[in-house]
Amino acid sequence: MIESIIRAINNNEEISFVYSGLPRVAQPCAVGISRAGNEILRCFQTEGGHITPGHEWDLCTVAKISNLELTGKQFQVIPHGYKQGDRGMRRIYAQL
Repeated sequence: MIESIIRAINNNEEISFVYSGLPRVAQPCAVGISRAGNEILRCFQTEGGHITPGHEWDLCTVAKISNLELTGKQFQVIPHGYKQGDRGMRRIYAQL
């Protein structure tokens, strides 16, 4: 799964997946290891359900993601508010 997320980040490609029981479509921005040692994904959600309405930025534990697919849809604009060097990650595998 990590390889697919890295490929999506490198190609600016949206992904779809299920997280917390909710289907989502998102622009993946960074993936790596959290300070707690878990693989995590920082993404900007463009479609689907939210646990917290109006909350577009998500930090997802990769092990809790299911049904991950690359959509084939590329995004040209970096999501508003994104900054490289994610402070939530002690090691970054890939980032925009």
